[in-house]
Amino acid sequence: MSAPPPGTKPTPAPIWHRFSRAQRLARFVVHLAIVAAIVAAIRSVEVIPEFLADAPEQMVDLFTRMWPPDWSHYPDTVHDALMDTIHIATLGTLLALAMALPVGVLAAHNLVPSTPVNLLAKLVLVSSRSVNSLVWALLFVGIFGPGTLAGTLAIAFRSIGFVGKLFGEALEESRTGPIEALVAAGAPWSSRMTFGYWPQVRPAFWSIALFRWDINVRESAVLGLVGAGGIGMALDSALNLFQWDRVAVILIAILAVVVAAEVIVTQVRKRVI
Repeated sequence: MSAPPPGTKPTPAPIWHRFSRAQRLARFVVHLAIVAAIVAAIRSVEVIPEFLADAPEQMVDLFTRMWPPDWSHYPDTVHDALMDTIHIATLGTLLALAMALPVGVLAAHNLVPSTPVNLLAKLVLVSSRSVNSLVWALLFVGIFGPGTLAGTLAIAFRSIGFVGKLFGEALEESRTGPIEALVAAGAPWSSRMTFGYWPQVRPAFWSIALFRWDINVRESAVLGLVGAGGIGMALDSALNLFQWDRVAVILIAILAVVVAAEVIVTQVRKRVI
């Protein structure tokens, strides 16, 4: 290889860039938008510096009022409300399963090959998920009055979208081989569902049902704040009366139930799925 003529500059080595100019510009715009959104959110929160500086002292004072918990309140007011919370979560989950499974089947295009029906079913699922459980509770409290019935229906209608969406997706992801074999054998639709789809989606069904029950136990603990029964009503009453030692008992009871629900769901999943 001959040397370059005297007086000529060597060709510089190409510089490698991870992103192109357009990609770098796009990343800069995205980062700038994120920073702007964070700044706008912080300004809209309207944090009062005096209250923020005083927060640690107020927290210490609050925990001082809550300790020690007064366990004498548990047998009279907390236990029954806690059982109502568990019943609301359990019955609400069962109602949601009964209502959501047919909607999930209608949303699965491979089972119901009708686009309008699929879209209508998905609209029902989206509508259920878009409304918070507290809003459902306020609605049913206005219809049926305060109590556990409103809480149970709120949990059920809130859970329809979650259960139906995941169950419908599990149906759409089913393998077609067993279904085609049943169709070739002349099996009716009910047999295809029982022996073709159900064995494939059964693990997903139990996983969805257990997971939703676990979520509902947590959500039903706060529905009583709007009058929908359960431990939330006892918590709201204790807060209004400034009975902080009773509040501590209620919070500990809620924590214990949530932890127990998590353990139960984990153990049942290991044995069922």
